Order: sequence, then structure tokens, then C-alpha cells
Amino acid sequence: MRVGVIGATGAVGKELVDVLARRRFPVTQLSLFASARSAGTTQKTPFGDVTIEEFSMERARKLDLALLAVSGDFAKAHARALAAEGVAVVDNSSALRLEADVPLVVPEVNGHAIGDHRLIANPNCTTAILVVALEPLRQAFGLKRVIVSTYQAASGAGAEGMVELERETRRVLVEGQPAQAEVFAHPLAFNVIPHIDSFQPNGYTREEMKVAWESRKIMAMPELLISCTAVRIPTMRVHAEAVTIETERPVTPEAARAVLAKAPGVRLMDDVGAKLYPMPLTATGADDVEAGRIRANDVFGDRGLDLFLCGDQLLKGAALNAVQIAERMKLPVPA
Repeated sequence: MRVGVIGATGAVGKELVDVLARRRFPVTQLSLFASARSAGTTQKTPFGDVTIEEFSMERARKLDLALLAVSGDFAKAHARALAAEGVAVVDNSSALRLEADVPLVVPEVNGHAIGDHRLIANPNCTTAILVVALEPLRQAFGLKRVIVSTYQAASGAGAEGMVELERETRRVLVEGQPAQAEVFAHPLAFNVIPHIDSFQPNGYTREEMKVAWESRKIMAMPELLISCTAVRIPTMRVHAEAVTIETERPVTPEAARAVLAKAPGVRLMDDVGAKLYPMPLTATGADDVEAGRIRANDVFGDRGLDLFLCGDQLLKGAALNAVQIAERMKLPVPA
């Protein structure tokens, strides 16, 4: 396949290239696109050294598959146009996720929605991690309410977020100076910030509402009651999520563990006696979402469950999910 990664110099763009190679996606020609300031530079990849190009429709329409890791404005301007040219497009931005004619896909949950579509949206990283664990529980016990608090790594804000956290941590520890903030609303080093994306009229942030809107669409549950609080924490990778659910039918921790142990894309990490539970440290670089701390929820009685999730948001939350979508799309087979 002639594959293009658009936004190749960002954190997600680089992960896309690595995931394509690791999963042995049939790449015969790899094109990397980025901004004008990066054009002409060479990037080392598992497919060899590739010269980065500035994006142009003339060049991109020759692709079989375009993986977009760019802004929503770019996606609005070019994603549909590329698909109309016959290019299969997977868009990582939030621009088209809620459009009725664009499937929003997590393959383990609703891979069937891909069908013959040429344009597929990749969900918000927090949503993807959540629904991988929610869907098997929904199938087994039904799902009535979801309350989730997320603890999101600096890399959720891109490479710039990771650079800022590292720089400001050094500023505090080495230079003895107070941390500063440019990428984040407040200094993130040695702090947590309950503010990701813009605040909405209902008091939630847009990041929090994305989890609700997107989970409902992916699981085909438009009336699902879901509330989210999103918090930025000073880790480099992996988003963690504390999840409380109320089920439609009785559920026990033992039954939930049995379901999640067999669920695709989930790794059960639930042995508190051995101090085994999901953590960013163990989930970093892992394809599967870790699930653990599974216990009955006293508020909802025999229909209540608490659990804790960790997922690498650059992988299952972005690059890996995008490539898994591409693997299921009906792409042309080169002669």
C-alpha cells in the first residue's frame, strides 16, 4: 500500500509509523507529510530514511491510505476531499467524530461500522481506552450509568506537553525555581490540573463531554448516562481512569473479572494481594488496556462495579487504534 502519515513529526505521527512497522502493515511506499518548516528534513523510520514533504492534495491523492494526525481544521479542509479521491482516510482529530456519515470506531467494540466507508474517525484517546473495557461488561450485564474520572498524561497535549513537563520538573529540582506553564493552564510539574480543553456552558470541559458523546456513539447507546471529570497529571504517558458503572443486571467482581479476562484488547491486572493493578508504569508501550481494582460498588448494590483502567493513549488511544481500523478497511490490493 502507498501509505501517508500526515502530521508525521508529532507524537502520534511518529507512533503511527512505528505501529505500521510493528504490525507488518503492507507498506510498499511510505510518505511523511508535515508543516513547511519540517519539509525537506529526513526522518529515520523502520521503512528506511524518508524525506518529509509539505502536504499537497496533488501528492496525497496518489495514496491508498492516509493516516491523519493533525488539527481538526486541517481534517475539515482535507479529509472528505481525500476520501472523495478514493483514498482511505483515518482521522485522529475531533473534527468529524460526531458527523452522522462518518463512523467512529474502536475495532474491538464496533469494527462492523467500518463497512465500505472510505473515511473513519478515530476517537478521543480517553474514550478509546474506556470503551474497550466497557463494551464487554455492557454485553454481559447491561449498562445504565457510567461515572469516570480520568488522570491524563502530559503526552495527551502532544510532544510539546512532554517537553514542558520535563523542562519544568528540571527547573524545580535542579534550578530550585518555581515551575512555569506555556502548554498547560497551570504548571504541571508536581501538580494536577482539573482542566483539559475548554469549559462548556454546562460546567464540563470539552474533553469531558467528548467521553460522553463519543462513548454513546461507539456503543450505539445514545441515551447512556455518563459523567466525566478529566484531570491532567505529571506523568509522561498513559491515561488512567477510575470508572464506576451501574449495570442493568446483577454483577459481581468475580463475574466481571471473568468477562474482562477474555475481552479483546484488555489485559486483566487484578491481584491486590500481589500488588498487581493497572499503572502508567506497566501500561506504557503496551497495546492492551490494563484493567484492575475490580470491586463491588456499595452505592449501586448488586448492580454496581468499580474498576481502574490504564491505557497508552499514544497507542490504543491514537496510533494503534488508527492502524487497527486501517487493517479492517477494504483497501485496494496492489498489482
